Parts: sequence; C-alpha cells; structure tokens
Amino acid sequence: MNILVINAGSSSLKYQLLNPETGDLLAKGLCERIGIDGKFTYKPQVDGKEKLDAVDVAMPTHSEAIQTVLDALVDPKNGVIGSMKEIDAVGHRVVHGGEAFNQSVLITDEVMQALEDCIPLAPLHNPANITGIKACQACMPGVPMVGVFDTAFHQTMPAKAYMYALPYEYYENDKVRRYGFHGTSHKYVAARAAAMLGKKPEELKLISCHLGNGSSVTAVDGGKSVDTSMGFTPLAGLPMGTRSGDLDAGILQYVMNKYNMSIDEMLNVLNKKSGVQGVSGVSSDFRDLENAHKEGNERAGLAVDMFNYGVKKLIGAYAAAMGGVDAIIFTAGVGENSVSQRLDIASGLEFMGVKMDAEANNVRGKEAVISAADSTVKVLLIPTNEELMIAMDTAAIVKG
Repeated sequence: MNILVINAGSSSLKYQLLNPETGDLLAKGLCERIGIDGKFTYKPQVDGKEKLDAVDVAMPTHSEAIQTVLDALVDPKNGVIGSMKEIDAVGHRVVHGGEAFNQSVLITDEVMQALEDCIPLAPLHNPANITGIKACQACMPGVPMVGVFDTAFHQTMPAKAYMYALPYEYYENDKVRRYGFHGTSHKYVAARAAAMLGKKPEELKLISCHLGNGSSVTAVDGGKSVDTSMGFTPLAGLPMGTRSGDLDAGILQYVMNKYNMSIDEMLNVLNKKSGVQGVSGVSSDFRDLENAHKEGNERAGLAVDMFNYGVKKLIGAYAAAMGGVDAIIFTAGVGENSVSQRLDIASGLEFMGVKMDAEANNVRGKEAVISAADSTVKVLLIPTNEELMIAMDTAAIVKG
C-alpha cells in the first residue's frame, strides 16, 4: 500500500510517498515558490533513479505543484511507481483541528467545512492546508484523502489541563483553551517507546520531549496525552529557536507602551526575535550557540541553560501530574542530536529514578536506550517520523 503524504504551506508543499506497512520511503521532495516562479525538488529513494534539485517548474497554484509531483512519481525514467493507480490514498498534515477532531479522519465536505471553521485558530496554516487538500482532490479524483491533525492527539487532555483561568465565556464563545501541537510526533514516539520497552502503551507513563527550533513536552499516560506545554498557539511553553515561550502577559503592555508598538509588532518580536536567538544575540540554531559558548559567549550559554532548565522543570511537573513516569523520550532536531543537552536536562533527576549512561548517550539520530542499566526510569532517544505516522493513520482509516 502506497500513501502520498502532503504538508502544504502558503507557497510551498512538502511530499513523501511511503509504504506504511513496511515503513519504506519511495520518494520525497519539495515544491517551493508556488505562485511566484516555482522550484521543484524530487528525491527518489530507489536505486538507479536520479534526483532533481530545485529545478524551475511553473507552479501558478498548488494544483500545478501537485501535478508536478505526480508526474515525477510516475515518470518512465526516474519514477518510483508504474501508474497513479499505485497511490492508494493521500494523507494531509493539518495544523489545527480545534475541538472538532480527536483523531485523523476521512476528508468529506463536512470535514472541509470544519477545517474552514478552524481558520481563526490557525490563520497562517489552515488556509494553506485546505488549499493543498483541494489541489489534490482536483488532480486525483476518486483517491481517498485523510486529514491528520497536529492538535488531535492532545484532545484527550482533561479540562484541568487545557483550560485557562480566564472568564469562562472566552472558552464557551471563542474556544480559547490549550490545544497543543506536535501531536503527530508525540504520538509516534510514544508508540515506538512502548515497542522498545516491550510494553503496551496502556501500561506506561511517558514524557515526550520534542526539542528543536520549535519545542514541546507532553505527558502521555496510558497512550493518551494528558498535558502538553504548547497552548492556544505554538508560542507557549518552552523558549524555542525564535519564540519566547511562556511569559508574564503584563510584559506585553509594558513593552508596547514604552516603545509605542502595535500588537502585531509585539507578536512579531515574540515569534521571530525572541527565544534562544533573542537571549543569545547569536542564532536560533543550538549548534551555533554551543560553538559560541565554547568561544566564551556567556549569553549563548545562558540561552541554552534557560532552555534545558525549562525542559527539566516540565519533566518534573509532568511526572508529578501523572504520579510517576516510566520513560523519558528525547526526539526532534535537538533531542535526537545534542548529546550535551540531553545529559544536562537529565542530570539532577536522580531523585526520581533517572540515571544516565554517558557512553550510551553518546549517540545521534537512532533509536537507543541512553540511560544506565540500573536506571529506574528509562531514557530513550527516538527519531521522530511524522510522515510515517501520517501514512499509518491514513492507511488505517482507508482500510476501515
């Protein structure tokens, strides 16, 4: 079974063709500058097939982008499938499903209307996701389409975790609440953790740390998300690459009044000029910060320390919320690759049964148990694979 996974942005479109039953990746790539001049990248994962790097292809709309992808996949010389009939379904990443969706769904007219209704919750992302779905429907009539939502995994959170202490009518009338994001990643690594530990998901209390330019930590109890660090938007929680994370809302009024800033200007600062980049003044890339700190830049070191401290606090908080923890998972760019940050975050958690093995932790980008053999709480490195999770969800729904 072959599933085409689509992640559509406003002027870009990422794609992968996968077999969810075997985990095999057949091809992947990117359509960029849609509506401008069009750049197409195609990377077949089959021996003897040539890749295309950012070639010029006219893409006035997402429909031309999708058609370009399909043409490449079935190309007689470098294609990876014989015909369009070998694409069994399309799985679409959708950022926001609001309260309407607690799992992936087959896309119908009613689902499309619900996605439109969620646009106010994700005005930058959902319109692009909807455009990608419509483009696929136009180019692939009759092929099942499935929506997989970043927010769906977190819909199992109890009200005490997702509600904000605001006047209740803002929730009743405007759906202001914690939604959480990175749900597809947290769901995937939680399932892999259970497999690595030889347990059923229902038997485990897990803390999943998705750490990268965008970061979130999730408490997973019995296979279900019960709390997560991102909130109404992905701006909440940890300090990230350029995002501030949690802060005192009174700061906004103070800074805006002092510097005569509009709310849009303030949000631009919070989303694009803050986080570890804002603190360090160096970069949003943690590798740059590590190198800068080695060269004596104290602010770079402070930025990393603040981030690591934030993760450590969330691990402690979520262990308390669940009444214990069986395993801590590190995933995403920083979680998978930063040996030093994983060690720093886990150090000091011995009181709750965490004991690291420095040699076992000296690994990057592959599944591994990185805690000591006698650690009561296991610490796992699990590379995330959101595209495979989307493909697996899509296949399960199409099969009924």
